[in-house]
Amino acid sequence: MSAEVISLRERGSQPSLAPMLALTAPGMNSVNAVILDRMQSEIPLIPALAGHLIAGGGKRMRPMLTVAGAELCGYQGTRHHKLAAAVEFIHTATLLHDDVVDGSETRRGKAAANIVFGNPATVLVGDFLFTRSFELMVEDGSLKVLKILSTASSIIAEGEVDQLTAQRRIETSEDHYLDIIGSKTAALFAAATRISAVIAEKGEAEELALDSYGRNLGIAFQLVDDAIDYDSEAAESGKDKGDDFREGKMTLPVILAYARGNAEERKFWEDAIAGFRCDDEDLAHAITLINKHGCVEATRERARMYAQRAIDALSIFPSGAARDAMAEAVQFAVARRY
Repeated sequence: MSAEVISLRERGSQPSLAPMLALTAPGMNSVNAVILDRMQSEIPLIPALAGHLIAGGGKRMRPMLTVAGAELCGYQGTRHHKLAAAVEFIHTATLLHDDVVDGSETRRGKAAANIVFGNPATVLVGDFLFTRSFELMVEDGSLKVLKILSTASSIIAEGEVDQLTAQRRIETSEDHYLDIIGSKTAALFAAATRISAVIAEKGEAEELALDSYGRNLGIAFQLVDDAIDYDSEAAESGKDKGDDFREGKMTLPVILAYARGNAEERKFWEDAIAGFRCDDEDLAHAITLINKHGCVEATRERARMYAQRAIDALSIFPSGAARDAMAEAVQFAVARRY
């Protein structure tokens, strides 16, 4: 084992997801075959709606972490293929439910499933995918794996409800916000990576290291997503710019802008988050205030802090292609602009 420090790249160099994609390509081919097989049903609407999202793009980062973690741990079997598919089904189910809750119109650059198929069908197919994920976990036969993934699913649901109750509440603190994203996003990243150590029959130290890697990567990933909502064009990000603003979500850029603003600016934020100022001109003013106080860069800086924690967690594993690819995937996640 190693205890060396693995540093983030210097800003200005461009990290790539290519090493991670190359590392996981054979395994992900098998994972994708499982996904395609298990999303089928005799009810035609189910594969049609599920396929609308599953086949609609996305890097499949979460199942990729399961495959990469297995490579890092030297696992030679195939159990991780079904488990990675279960992870993707959990994620897809939450996206379908989220789009209904948020009233989203786009997802990954095209019409969201709830717009195409309606809210009831979208919720029910999300439920179907959840059941498929648990079927795959049970087939694996490990109670430990089942506990890790089922606990993560419960935590994700709690995080989504917590975010809903915090919506349009200007008093939401940074700590509360971090609790929310730690649950709704980071929990599945952590579980997806940790189960690799379990099936590889590694010790608790490796399990906890991969849990820490996934958890901190998940937080960093969500922080960057929240920064992008005030920092990119819809054509690049595949979502409508300002979605979080119009929905009254208290993300870190807003929390920082409110804390750093003067009385007039704080009044604007109070009205905006309450839903009284949410047209295009208000969004433009919000972005101006966020830029004025450097809130996007501050959010990205916090993301880099969590990214370094994720990379540090890998230091107990031997150096090699798997560790390097997983470290660069973190760097890629925090450097992205869409």
